[in-house]
Amino acid sequence: MTGFGLSVALATPFDSSGTIADKVMLAQAKRSLDSGCVSVTLFGTTGEGASIGRQEREQILETFVASGIQPRQIVVGVLVDAAEDAAQQMSQALSKGVRNILLAPPSYFKNVSDDGIFAWFADVFARVGSAARDVLVYNIPSVTMVALSVDLISRLRKAFPSIVTGVKDSSGDWPYTEALLRQHGDLIILIGDERHLAKGVRMGGQGAISGMANFAPHEVRAMAVDGNDDPRVEHFVAELLKHPVTPAVKVMVAKMTGDDTWLAVRPPLTSISVDGRRELVLAFDGLFRTKAA
Repeated sequence: MTGFGLSVALATPFDSSGTIADKVMLAQAKRSLDSGCVSVTLFGTTGEGASIGRQEREQILETFVASGIQPRQIVVGVLVDAAEDAAQQMSQALSKGVRNILLAPPSYFKNVSDDGIFAWFADVFARVGSAARDVLVYNIPSVTMVALSVDLISRLRKAFPSIVTGVKDSSGDWPYTEALLRQHGDLIILIGDERHLAKGVRMGGQGAISGMANFAPHEVRAMAVDGNDDPRVEHFVAELLKHPVTPAVKVMVAKMTGDDTWLAVRPPLTSISVDGRRELVLAFDGLFRTKAA
C-alpha cells in the first residue's frame, strides 16, 4: 500500500538548562527513520512546538539537514495564532525544502466561525505567496478548541488545490474521520488517534503522524502502512490518556532509550510524577512484553 506512510511526531528533549538537546533529538530521529518511519515531524503537539521559538526552529532544521536527514524526510508543525507568525514559520521550513507543513488553526479565540478560520488560512497562504505548498491542515480540537469541519476542509481544498494537500485528523471522533475519508479521497488523510488508525487506513487513509511511533515504531507502522489492527496499541493509548499526553510519551522514550533527559518538558507543561511513570511502564510491559515472550 502506497501513501504518506508513518511519520514520527518527534518529541523534543531539553537539557537541564531548558535548551533543546539537539544531539539527543537527532539520535531519536535517526532511530525512528531506521525503524520504519519515512519521515519525522518536528515541532508538532508531541514535540511541544507551540513552546519552541523561531531561532530554535532554525537551529534544529539546520542541524537535521546538516546531519544527513533529507529535507523530504521532514514535516514541520506550525502551531501559532498570528497569521504573520504562521507565515514566517511556514516560509522558514519551506525554504529548507521540507516535505510538508502541518498547520493548525489559531487557537486563542474560541467559538469562531468557519468563515473566520477560512480567512485566517487564506491570509497565511497569501503571506507565504508562491512558495506555499504541501500543507496538511491539523484538526486537533481537544487542544486548539477549534474544530475544522468537513465543509471547511472542502472549501480550503477547492480554494487552494495546489497548497492544501492533506489533513491530520486528531479529533478522536470516528464518525468525523469516516466522513472525511468518504468525502476526500483527493486528500492525504492522516489518522492521529491510533485507536482508529488501522480501520482508517483500510478505508483509504494514507498513514499517520504518531506520537507512539517514538517508542513503538514497528507496531504503529503495521497499522499506518498495512492497516493491521493491534489491540495492544489501542489499549496503551487509553493508558497514555490517563496522563498529560506529551509528558507521558516522553516517559516512554526515556524508558526505551535509558536516557532521563527525555523526562524534562518545557513550561507550562510539567513532568509526570514518579508514580505516574511507574504506572505507564508497567502498563506498557503488561501489554507488549507478555505477547512478545
